[in-house]
Amino acid sequence: MAPVASSSSLPLAPALYVVATPIGNLGDITLRALETLRSVDLVACEDTRHAKHLLDHHGLRVPTLALHQHNENEAAEKLIRLLGEGKRVALISDAGTPGVSDPGARTVAAVRAAGFCVVPLPGANAAITALSAAGLMDDRFLFVGFLPAKVGARKTAITALAAVDAALVFYEAPHRVLETVRDLAELLQPQREIIIARELTKLFEQIERLPLAQALAWLEADTNHQRGEFVLIVSAPPLRNGSELEAETERVLTALLAELPVKQAVKLATEITGQPKNALYARALALKSDNL
Repeated sequence: MAPVASSSSLPLAPALYVVATPIGNLGDITLRALETLRSVDLVACEDTRHAKHLLDHHGLRVPTLALHQHNENEAAEKLIRLLGEGKRVALISDAGTPGVSDPGARTVAAVRAAGFCVVPLPGANAAITALSAAGLMDDRFLFVGFLPAKVGARKTAITALAAVDAALVFYEAPHRVLETVRDLAELLQPQREIIIARELTKLFEQIERLPLAQALAWLEADTNHQRGEFVLIVSAPPLRNGSELEAETERVLTALLAELPVKQAVKLATEITGQPKNALYARALALKSDNL
């Protein structure tokens, strides 16, 4: 069983504690995270200066060790030695959850392979924060993270994602957001919507939802729209119409509609055929309307 880090009355057990930290507003940190950071022997962090700002803000005095993409293998070995000595170590990134488009995954894998316990402390995550305010009705989403920086590789990646039946969630830096949005608008279906979320939880937070075809113009209309770290969410592909449904799917849906209300028929048809629920629902309404 994993060590418990939820009560100040219990000593923190030796382990690697993966701690999510705020993505902007320093108040967005859990009580458990603060208790853990107060109790560990060392904090491994992406940038020691950035970590010091967070620790100082909460009155925490704990040694730090730099662990970033350029030294992660070596730093992980040091953490494993410390864990072998019975030390308690926290792993944080500059913002959000370690290992999610941030350093940390290699360290966690190495620590687990060495036989030590890894304890996750959930908290802030930019993708989930943006999704919670997006208002999209899509049944699922695919977290893509950062697209390739090179134009050709980025376009290839976007093209491969065009048919994925899910909302697509990207991270992007301010210096690349224009070209990324331009490629998304060029290569994905124009009927799709995009949520542009920037500076989440910070003073100038902005969340804009608009047609994908209009997104580039919105960004270019004001240079302030191009500032900050971005989460871009593109809605799922447009629903297929009835003529595009496979004949067997159409037959199943029609048979179920003859015996059941629309909602139940669509639910069963989705389970039987594996087709997207929204597409089946739209087709079911059309079939009902045709029979009136």
